[in-house]
Amino acid sequence: MSDTTDQVVDETTPVEEVIEAVEEAAPVQEIDPVAALTADLQRLQAEYANYRKRVERDRAVAHETAIGSVLTELLATLDDIDRAAEHNELTGGFKAVADQIAATTTRFGLEKYGTEGDAFDPQIHEALLHDTSSEVTTPTASKILQPGYKYKERILRPARVAVTDPE
Repeated sequence: MSDTTDQVVDETTPVEEVIEAVEEAAPVQEIDPVAALTADLQRLQAEYANYRKRVERDRAVAHETAIGSVLTELLATLDDIDRAAEHNELTGGFKAVADQIAATTTRFGLEKYGTEGDAFDPQIHEALLHDTSSEVTTPTASKILQPGYKYKERILRPARVAVTDPE
């Protein structure tokens, strides 16, 4: 051992001296160039794989967002088609177009939800009217004023409902 490593290091010894002593005492290591290049290559391959995964994930999110935006714009048209169907005004060519629109939105993953009698959930329902009744034990969506729509677990529009609470 060298004289510098034999010295007692105490709290008053400067950090630079300690570093120099350790560097002098450490044996010189030879670096294998093939191992160094292999490590660099593996690191670059891992970085590229992570980059590709991130780009694919971002691309999928952008795709879902775009489809969700288009479906959101179609909700008013779907409401009009539902109202026309309730009044038996869907006939002839208009019925065929309405069926095509419904099939297309379903194929893209648009889901309609909200039925009378469901338990009221403020996460997916929007309460527009309120009533009380002794016939229910929990807050219940007693009337669906406008159905809700979701796309891939994302709520595009909450179901607008009349809520009945227990007395």
